[in-house]
Amino acid sequence: MSVSTDNTVSSVLSGLARTEPAKTTAMQDEQNRFLLLLTTQLRNQDPMNPLENADLTMQLAQMSTVDGIERLNKMVQSLMESRELSDSTALIGHGVLVDGKGLGLTEAGAIGGFELNGFADKVTVTIHDSSGQVVTTLEFDNVEAGSHNYVWDGLAADGSEAAQGMYTVSVAASQNGSLVVSKPLQFGPVTSVIRGPYGADLQVGGLGIFKIDDVKQIL
Repeated sequence: MSVSTDNTVSSVLSGLARTEPAKTTAMQDEQNRFLLLLTTQLRNQDPMNPLENADLTMQLAQMSTVDGIERLNKMVQSLMESRELSDSTALIGHGVLVDGKGLGLTEAGAIGGFELNGFADKVTVTIHDSSGQVVTTLEFDNVEAGSHNYVWDGLAADGSEAAQGMYTVSVAASQNGSLVVSKPLQFGPVTSVIRGPYGADLQVGGLGIFKIDDVKQIL
């Protein structure tokens, strides 16, 4: 055996020696405590009045029920995560609206959106170019609370065609002259689904990664 092999074996054995024992789960701790109490009870029971079989069976059944519930909870959680991932995968290729101020103008036009906290009799979407100058405004009347989408044909306020590219939007909403809380929504395609630590996450084009709950509309 060569020196290098000896060193490798020694290194591996040393690493194994330092390996910590696997940590027990909360359920395993409960089971261990239950078994310890049960064996102690059996060991110290009164010989003249031993533990009845029915009592012993009941205690074991209780422990089995707790263990079964724990296993059932884990199974349900796993099924829910699998279902969520499957449902999310169906969104690939669809467009969605998420929080954001961007508006991408293509040859076919641009899709945007906004969200209202309440009914508004007037909603104004203002579109700005990269220098912050107003390109045009879009007006909407009598809009219910919730999320809404719109299409911009790419025409500027003076009737000329705006250049294709990215713009930013701002939203103002009111009801009888009183401000209604609103915010802009940005359109993007779902390009992939990622299994995150708390469920399935969506990759929305170049906008980033969003949770399912972040999606305001599916288009």
